[in-house]
Amino acid sequence: MRSVGAAGRRNKKRRHPIRRFLLCLLLIVALCVGGIFVYLVKSLNTIENHPLSDVTLCGEQDANIKNYTNIALFGVDSRANDLRKNTRSDSIIVASINNKTHDVKLVSIYRDTYVKIHDHGCTKINHAYAYGGPDLAVNTLNKNFDLNIKDFVTVNFSALTNVIDELGGVELTIKKEELKWVNAYGHDVAKINGQKYTKIKHPGKQTVTGVQATGYCRVRYTKGGDFTRAERQRTVLQAIFAKAKKSSPTALISAMNKIFPQIYTSLSTSDILSLMKYLPFYEIGDQQGFPYKLSCHRGRDGIYYDFPTTLVSNVKKLHKELFGTDNYEPSKLVHTISKETSN
Repeated sequence: MRSVGAAGRRNKKRRHPIRRFLLCLLLIVALCVGGIFVYLVKSLNTIENHPLSDVTLCGEQDANIKNYTNIALFGVDSRANDLRKNTRSDSIIVASINNKTHDVKLVSIYRDTYVKIHDHGCTKINHAYAYGGPDLAVNTLNKNFDLNIKDFVTVNFSALTNVIDELGGVELTIKKEELKWVNAYGHDVAKINGQKYTKIKHPGKQTVTGVQATGYCRVRYTKGGDFTRAERQRTVLQAIFAKAKKSSPTALISAMNKIFPQIYTSLSTSDILSLMKYLPFYEIGDQQGFPYKLSCHRGRDGIYYDFPTTLVSNVKKLHKELFGTDNYEPSKLVHTISKETSN
């Protein structure tokens, strides 16, 4: 009996160093994770936050809309890279995230879409950001399309180019008819950002730099005009997302350090952290342009607009595509605006 007890004590002595090693290892991992978390929070605090005020939430009659998180993404067309207002939104995208599956759908709102803007009458939707910043722009989206958007993210030319460069570029297919325009716009973007531009020499599938990709986003003088430009913007957003999911933690941290100070958003630090924890699970699926049916022609002021035909029917399809709602009946407000914009 004594010998068995001695053997047991010897085994315990041998296990103690293993336990100490495992405890030390766990402590080191905890410190590393804690350090990364603190560093991430510190980086997130460099983002310029702007809580939205007096946001009107619409579409409550759609039972499915509550199952999605809808965020407005604005890319501003500003020579001074101003994020707040007094600049038209060159890109307007509604990102709709399924709260259960984490699938993401992107819908580009064509910048020339004829809508009603509070206190400014009927005009192009990209004017809303210039008139009242993200507050008015989000309210315009909600009221015209029966949406419940509570948050926005705005970036400029510099932020887009920086994040792509930090990720090592993105892969795009440049068509022959796009090439000269991509280079022309890319040179313009480089001038705005104070960068040098490297000319793309041939069409085809290739890895492009941030400036080249931003130039690609801005091309509108090819077949399809603004419609294909909106499609290019969604393509680049998908390419960034795909590259980020495959990038190393070091590359992601470097990209975040570059882009965070150039973001203007209503999302708080806790909101962003909550969204980021699902990053590996997000999948961008459908991407479309809105309005689905429109007529593009000159208004009474001599300016060309994209007139939804009609706003009511387009909003019905929007809710079907985004939220899977069959036979959606738009609100009285949408019916009223539809009559005004049709007239």
